[in-house]
Amino acid sequence: MGTVRKLVVEVIEARNLLPKDGHGTSSPYVLVDFYGQRRKTRPVTRDLSPQWNEMLEFSVGKPSDVFGDMLELDVYHDKSIGPTTRNNFLGRIRLSATQFVKKGEEALIYYPLEKKYWFSWISGEIGLKIYFVEQLVVPTEVKAEPKQAPPAEPTEAAPEGEKPNSIEEEPPAQVVENPTTVEAELPAKEAENPTSVLMDPPLEDKFTQVKRSVSLGSIPEVKVSNNINIVTGPRPISRASSVIFSDAGSGPIEPSSFDLVEKMRYLFLRVVKARSLPTVGCPVVKIVVSGSHVVSNPARKTVLFEWDQTFAFGRDAPDSSSLLEVSVWDPSSAKSFDPTSDVAGHVFLGGICFDVSEIPLRDPPDSPLAPQWYRLEGGGAHRGDLMLATWVGTQADDSFPEAWKTDTAGNPASKSKVYQSPKLWYLRSSVIEAQDISHLTHNSKESSYHIKAQLGFQVQKTKSIPTAGTGSPSWNEDLVFVAAEPFTENHLLFFLIETDRTAKEQTVLAVASIPLTTIERRVDDRKVASRWFTFEDPNDEKRIYKGRVHLRLCFDGGYHVMDEAAHVCSDYRPTARQLWKAPIGTVELGIIGCKNLLPMKGKGSTDAYAVAKYGNKWVRTRTISDSLEPRWNEQYTWRVYDPSTVLTIGVFDGCSEVVFQSDECMRPDFRIGKVRVRISTLTTGKVYRNTFPLLLLSQAGLKKMGEIELAVRFIRATPTLDFLHVYSQPLMPMMHHVKPLGMVQQDSLRIAAVKIVASHLTRSEPPLRREVVTYMLDADSYSFSMRKVRANWFRIINVIAGVIDIVKWVDDTRGWKNPTATLLVHALLVMLVWFPDLIIPTFAFYVFVIGAWNYRFRSRDTLPHFDTKISLAESLDRDELDEEFDALPCTRPNELVRARYDKLRMLGARVQTILGDLATQGERVQALVTWCDPRATGIFIGMCFVVAFILYLVPPKMVSMAFGFYYLRHPLFRDRMPSPTLNFFRRLPSLSDRML
Repeated sequence: MGTVRKLVVEVIEARNLLPKDGHGTSSPYVLVDFYGQRRKTRPVTRDLSPQWNEMLEFSVGKPSDVFGDMLELDVYHDKSIGPTTRNNFLGRIRLSATQFVKKGEEALIYYPLEKKYWFSWISGEIGLKIYFVEQLVVPTEVKAEPKQAPPAEPTEAAPEGEKPNSIEEEPPAQVVENPTTVEAELPAKEAENPTSVLMDPPLEDKFTQVKRSVSLGSIPEVKVSNNINIVTGPRPISRASSVIFSDAGSGPIEPSSFDLVEKMRYLFLRVVKARSLPTVGCPVVKIVVSGSHVVSNPARKTVLFEWDQTFAFGRDAPDSSSLLEVSVWDPSSAKSFDPTSDVAGHVFLGGICFDVSEIPLRDPPDSPLAPQWYRLEGGGAHRGDLMLATWVGTQADDSFPEAWKTDTAGNPASKSKVYQSPKLWYLRSSVIEAQDISHLTHNSKESSYHIKAQLGFQVQKTKSIPTAGTGSPSWNEDLVFVAAEPFTENHLLFFLIETDRTAKEQTVLAVASIPLTTIERRVDDRKVASRWFTFEDPNDEKRIYKGRVHLRLCFDGGYHVMDEAAHVCSDYRPTARQLWKAPIGTVELGIIGCKNLLPMKGKGSTDAYAVAKYGNKWVRTRTISDSLEPRWNEQYTWRVYDPSTVLTIGVFDGCSEVVFQSDECMRPDFRIGKVRVRISTLTTGKVYRNTFPLLLLSQAGLKKMGEIELAVRFIRATPTLDFLHVYSQPLMPMMHHVKPLGMVQQDSLRIAAVKIVASHLTRSEPPLRREVVTYMLDADSYSFSMRKVRANWFRIINVIAGVIDIVKWVDDTRGWKNPTATLLVHALLVMLVWFPDLIIPTFAFYVFVIGAWNYRFRSRDTLPHFDTKISLAESLDRDELDEEFDALPCTRPNELVRARYDKLRMLGARVQTILGDLATQGERVQALVTWCDPRATGIFIGMCFVVAFILYLVPPKMVSMAFGFYYLRHPLFRDRMPSPTLNFFRRLPSLSDRML
């Protein structure tokens, strides 16, 4: 019994279609084409907002070179209804299969209908649900036929005992209710675009199926049988699970070529198994090479003695020996597992010696080296055989990640790993009203009702409503939570609580529990249907009716759940996969190594590892034990969906002790420092190899913990115009602008998201510790700091310094300190006053000249990094530093001083944020011409040149009038989304991501 993947398209409804029947209405139907399979809905008579609610199924085959993974949907007016003589076109949409999700993640999405031709007149939108389902296929018994039967017969079956290639019938491609042929109803577009198709097999029913065949260089030929109107064609090719669920856009990322890092040579030894050993125990293998003594795990006793373990020995050390010794021992006690012991209980079973200079070299993509049997020597009369393979390779070898390595001392928790953040959703719960709860009230005069909603550790409350004079309290409040998939773990709980004002007590009257799997998902701002849920007694196991509550619940997939600070975010995609756009490129990171690290342990050593985070993908390098200059030379790749994102790399000191019982018995992983790289500052195709200082600010002050060497490269995967068009798109998804969240609400939701991500990653093996996740996500970036307040103030002063210089220059010109400049200004003044049309184009041309002049001084090699000067981290006051690292609430003994102090710090945090925002806007203005983002500056100065050229030709009165009319246009003609100019400005980089 196997499974077959199907694509299900639920055609729900359409809105605001154009009238096409000559009487102000239309009779629309939908024609869907996927992989050449065509399905058609019924026509809805005379309705411009029709509702179909039909489900169309398609077989999913392997990707087609002719069709591609595209779904085409066309809306037509039925010519058989009304006086029209042809199927008038009402609109179309084209969707890539990478936007489709599996069943359970689908949501109703309204797609705007597009034109087929440039001058077509199209309006309206269509609502669809599209998802993949897995259907079980039960194989049927097929009788065998004689072997001499001709192979061309379609009824021939496989012989008994052999599995036939295909034994199930495919479902019909399309069922048409009317007995008319579909060939006559299809629009003329089939003759315009002759393409090949994957067909379903014909069925022996009187159903009409839409098929297309392939005829290269000619018009497709459609054959219709005499009696059952079936279009024949080739059988579709079934395929296994598609990669479209892995990530939207472009299939799997190709394996890294490790060209950004240095190749590290390793001597690999794979011990597979042994035979004919004179022992009944569990022997071990000892390897001696270059001063390293390693003992394998005890063999698994089956028919043979099996290990299947790989070892990697570094060959870059100067004391690398030229002899590899492999021996098999039968330990009689636990002490003999120690490679340095020399106990008489050891039984030597034989060994092999290899000359390292004769070991072959393997460099991927070479195939793995085949192991072979070697005769053990020196073990007495009973000699056995050992199967192994040895070769010299690099860290790009397939066996390297899981191999025992000399630089990690064999710690199983030190291997490099890739982690995935959980998929986060905003859960919006609208508490409307409650009914039948008046009999639960204990004191109706001095009491009030409120609803407490709880999802895991997240708790939110509605306002309190007095119980007096109301039998059905109404709240109409939205409570938003952060939920992580899978939704089977938690329930959303609603508690009805009565508060007694006199006794100041709260009593839980009833509770309603709602499974998260029953909640609807949406991707836009449409209203979901509200539902009534029953309250039950919280103290009784029996389900006793205690009233009911009216709720509107949905998962909002149109938002991006923020788990990072907004100015250093690595991903702005919405939660719903259907809204993801294709990636614009890839960023490759090579983590080479660190230098001059400070000892983090009492024994004067550091067990360092690096963590990199971009989007929902985390990577962790292996932990290099007892080294102050670790060398990782590991390379990773991420897809980039937006250039205005930041890649974060952190370095930590791990715990060298291996403890499996609990995390509480292990010391925390201490932070060493981190680096941020903004993608928009990278030139396409250029390799940046830089050494960054690792700076750590703590209560003891600013300390340089060492240096890290990185190599970064950004590769663009889209055309230049499409890439530059991204700068005019909104930074955040649509729902953040259509129905924005409040600032305080965003902060609380971000704290919850960080806790969920940290809890998820700590359950991995090896775990990514909570303190690591918190440091990488800047969970404490909004804490109050007088240092940050002063730093933001100086940033503002630095921004307005240019204005101060202009005022000073004007004063100097007025004072004739430079007579030549003053005379030129007089001439410029006369020209601009005499020809006022030249004021704006001259200013635009002047900005163009400044931007072009600053091109010479753009950053060429080094990447921006944390700046201790603008962070004021070099001159710190001890009291301010203690205040910065003091937690809220403060620990001062005087209660009055504590309350005032906490209030002052909260107010200061708001002032700090406002000052930072002001400084960010000014720095973005500076970034227009300073080439911090080369593409953005190129766009801006190019537009300045175009504006200057146009305004030289067009009279300014016409431009002013056009601008005034555009600015005062009716709200009907305004878009709810930000303008491209504002989107472009918000994407500009600032110094906020370079502050400590």
